[in-house]
Amino acid sequence: QVQLVESGGGLVQAGGSLRLSCATSGRTFSSYAMAWFRQAPGKEREFVARINRSGDFTYYADSVKGRFTISRDNAKNTVYLQMNNLKPEDTAVYYCAADTGRLPSRNLRTYDYWGQGTQVTVSS
Repeated sequence: QVQLVESGGGLVQAGGSLRLSCATSGRTFSSYAMAWFRQAPGKEREFVARINRSGDFTYYADSVKGRFTISRDNAKNTVYLQMNNLKPEDTAVYYCAADTGRLPSRNLRTYDYWGQGTQVTVSS
């Protein structure tokens, strides 16, 4: 069993930055691909970014490409999401997720473990 705990959310003005962290339990962090999803009020949860096990392959939703960066530190069992040039439409609860599979996926049903989420609010 893997436990994921997000932190780093908050209120920021448009154009600002936040860095989310997701700390995981267990000694098998490097065996999981990791991803970030988000869910705005009244909307479905959507894919944001994914990073492979070694951290050398990443991909992003078009809406965040060039503004967000996903990274991981396997020694610290932590995955990060650096968010720059934030926009009001980025307002959502952000979730990290772990995938035991090897095929890249944007489908939330692929992911085996989820955190509780952290709120990000961007004011205009």
